Amino acid sequence: MARVSSDTVPSTHAAKRGETRRDEARSWQARLRRYGYTPPPHASVRGRLVPPQPKPGRTPWSALGIEPRWRGWGGPLLVALFAGLLRFWQLGTPHAVIFDETYYAKDAWSLLQFGYEAQWGDNANDLILADNPTVPLSEDPSYVVHPPMGKWVIAIGLRLFGLEPFGWRFMVALLGTLSVLMLCRIGRRLFRSTALGCLAGGLLAVDGLHLVMSRTALLDLVLMFFVLAAFGALLVDRDRSRARLAAALPEDRPDPLIAATAKLGLRPWRLLAGVCLGLAVGTKWSGLYVLAAFGLLTVLWDVSARRTAGARRPYRAVLRRDAVPAFLSLVPVALVVYLASWTGWFATRGGYFRGWADNRRGLSPDEVTLPLLGRISLPQFDMTWVPAPLRSLWHYESEVYSFHRQLTSEHRYESNPWSWLVAGRPVSYHYNSRELGAEGCMEPSGCAREVLALGTPMLWWVGVAALVYALYRWVLRRDWRAGAILCGLAAGYLPWFLYQERTIFYFYAVVFVPFICLAVAMLLGAMAGPPGATEARRVVGLVVGGALVLLIVWNLVYFWPLYTAGELSVDEWRARMWFDTWI
Repeated sequence: MARVSSDTVPSTHAAKRGETRRDEARSWQARLRRYGYTPPPHASVRGRLVPPQPKPGRTPWSALGIEPRWRGWGGPLLVALFAGLLRFWQLGTPHAVIFDETYYAKDAWSLLQFGYEAQWGDNANDLILADNPTVPLSEDPSYVVHPPMGKWVIAIGLRLFGLEPFGWRFMVALLGTLSVLMLCRIGRRLFRSTALGCLAGGLLAVDGLHLVMSRTALLDLVLMFFVLAAFGALLVDRDRSRARLAAALPEDRPDPLIAATAKLGLRPWRLLAGVCLGLAVGTKWSGLYVLAAFGLLTVLWDVSARRTAGARRPYRAVLRRDAVPAFLSLVPVALVVYLASWTGWFATRGGYFRGWADNRRGLSPDEVTLPLLGRISLPQFDMTWVPAPLRSLWHYESEVYSFHRQLTSEHRYESNPWSWLVAGRPVSYHYNSRELGAEGCMEPSGCAREVLALGTPMLWWVGVAALVYALYRWVLRRDWRAGAILCGLAAGYLPWFLYQERTIFYFYAVVFVPFICLAVAMLLGAMAGPPGATEARRVVGLVVGGALVLLIVWNLVYFWPLYTAGELSVDEWRARMWFDTWI
């Protein structure tokens, strides 16, 4: 057997070291190190695929030798109870139809009566709220510009409690409370920390915008609930699919063949996410952007899982194994659920445009009026193979899309999305003022009541810093948790920049408030220090983080009257108008 000269060994090793250095220099990790990137600590493949869930600390139950199964639910349930108390306290106040409740509460009632939105008579709001209420509702269809799902949700409360403020606000308050519980559990799973999960839920509980939207019968809180539920379902699906992949690997080590070919089986949580996203789109069309963003997110999570398991070409593996099932679990399911939300319109004949296609072959009108071109004829293709109700719905929705695109009328409380993160232009839902001596007012400056859709300022301002930190964690630390948070925020926020000429409002931002709360919880957790931090470092971080949380809670207490129509003197009301744009 030939002997290798000792002189060639160092040179061979040097050549290998040189190749390694060149490969490292070409890697993205090396390029990012100059900007502060730190590679994640080494862990087993199984540990990287499925990090362990948080373990309970020392409790009275464990001292007795009892390990309750609900130990991960106790804190979230207490936070949700607190949130529910805030949202249901005097829910029927003000006893009025405030802001866009004039559309959605009445539409929900007409859905109960006819299955479609109908027209109301003059002075309907006053007649509904009178001492001897009447319901001036006709069977004539009403032209509405939002799908019916959110109004069906509101209708459940009307069925239970009748056509009065508590009734039309009940289900929205319930979903607002449940969303706090969901966020606690989502944060616990995302951060692997019950404390941080409860912190995120607690921050949502004390956010003023979420609070006001939970006490008002508008559609945006319902949309937020379904979006958050879809995110949570995809998060559970991520953990379970990665656990299956980890179980398929031999001896907890990467295996390129298994990582590229392993089948992950039926994924019911992703199907549930598709249902939730269909309900979101059935509430407001802006849910379409969330559907696209979350679809991309779950596919990228699969890519990451297969790469961690050892796949040499993870994108190709995902295209072969996961991409089509992901699409089928989300898009067709969401479409079916969306169409199902129109069941009342399909099942009756009185809805707006319900019979539009009965005597037509195509999907569009025979003639339309276009800018500069005037009235022109359109070609008509034979589409009679499509059922007439579906063609009628297509026409209805094309008309609604045109309405939304052309909605540019000025409104006193409209705002540009650039101002939303700093709460630059909140929306006044209800305002009533009285002079001294009028209706029992004893304040020299007069008395005022208002419902102001304003996020808790300190939470939102800290949230801006938290989003910057999340961006840093995602870009430079490759932290998937930060990426997930930013995806949820971007899906609910960035699309509005495409419609800056349209009449839009700050309260649309309630859809991404939960992701701001997750980002703040992540930032405060980082301030507390990593597990190996010194005691002094941890004390300083906890004190600073605790002070920020107390400031946020104080903010809620200070603005509480503006969130719940509490009575203030006009001077006290002015003191809370920190900026001119808030008036």
